[in-house]
Amino acid sequence: MEIEFDILDLLQKLHTPIGDQVMCTITKLGNAGAIWIMLTLILLLIPKTRRCGAVLTVALIINTILCNGIIKPFVARPRPCDVNMAIQLLIPRPSDWSFPSGHTSAAFASASALFFHAYSSIGVAVSESRMAAKKVWKPVLLLAFLIAFSRLYLYVHYPTDVLGGMLLGCLAGYAGCRGMSLCMERTPC
Repeated sequence: MEIEFDILDLLQKLHTPIGDQVMCTITKLGNAGAIWIMLTLILLLIPKTRRCGAVLTVALIINTILCNGIIKPFVARPRPCDVNMAIQLLIPRPSDWSFPSGHTSAAFASASALFFHAYSSIGVAVSESRMAAKKVWKPVLLLAFLIAFSRLYLYVHYPTDVLGGMLLGCLAGYAGCRGMSLCMERTPC
């Protein structure tokens, strides 16, 4: 755990007024999964991308249940800002547990769901929905990495919280894609 604080303390040396503002803005995009819910709704509203939106919906639901409903309360890890109270937070202190990072897991669930939907060999052949996923998964992945970094920069997660969030998100993204593919095989969704 000492190495995790070493990493977080090193990141504290990178702070600048502009960096602080940028990181606060980036992390706010992930608050309550707002950016991912908006993206999902947009994809669901457009008939040609509805399947992509459905994959994202399933991935985010799986991620929320696992991350916030099961793992966080089970592990019950205090946040680094609760252990080292000398750090003045730039954002309001999150009220839930630290492991895994919910912001990170939702971001990576979204990016990986889009990736798996775009490149999956399961289900329908090339479709407009898959083409849309191919166009957006890379910018979504970039935003996912920025959100993950912001959680460390802002001292509200340990590096292992972020890594755990990345892994969980990727698993949820795969499960969302696989779940929708199974649904498509059984019934005409």
